[in-house]
Amino acid sequence: MILLSISEVKEFMSKLLLSDTFDSFLFIEGEIVTFNTFSINGYLQKDFFDKDMIPERNYSLWKELREYCFSLIRGKRTPLRFKFVFGLSEPNIEKLLRQQGLSFTPQDVQGLYLNISYDGHSLRCVTGTSMNLFTLDKSLEEAWDKMVQKFFVQKEISFELM
Repeated sequence: MILLSISEVKEFMSKLLLSDTFDSFLFIEGEIVTFNTFSINGYLQKDFFDKDMIPERNYSLWKELREYCFSLIRGKRTPLRFKFVFGLSEPNIEKLLRQQGLSFTPQDVQGLYLNISYDGHSLRCVTGTSMNLFTLDKSLEEAWDKMVQKFFVQKEISFELM
C-alpha cells in the first residue's frame, strides 16, 4: 500500500473526469459531497439487463459512470469532498500476474484497488490489495504499487510518494 499525493489537482481532475485515462478501471464505489451527499455503488444489477446483454464483470467501468459523476461535480464551486474506489479488471490482474512472474492465480486475488479521495484541499490516491487467501508474500502488493506509479508517470500525472 502506498499513498500518492497529487500535486496538480486541476490537471488530475481533468484526466479523471474529461478524458479516458481511467476508463478501463472498475468502479467499485464512490461518494461525492456537494449540496447533498451522493453515494454510488458500482456493483452491477444483473437482473436489469436483457439476458443476452448481461456483462461478465460484476462492477461498472469508470467510463460508464464518469459523465454522471462529472455532472455532480461540475459547477462554480468545488465539491466539499469525494472518494472513488477503482479496481483493476480481472484480465488486467491476470496480465499483471503473468508479466511479473508471480505465483498467485487470478482466483487468489480478490482485488487490486486505487482509492482516490479529495478533502476540499488535497487529492490523494492510495493503493490497496485484497487476497482470497492468507499470505505473508507481499510481491503482488509491491507489483501493484509499482504499476500504479508507472501508470501515473505514463499518463503525466504529477504525484509525490508519501
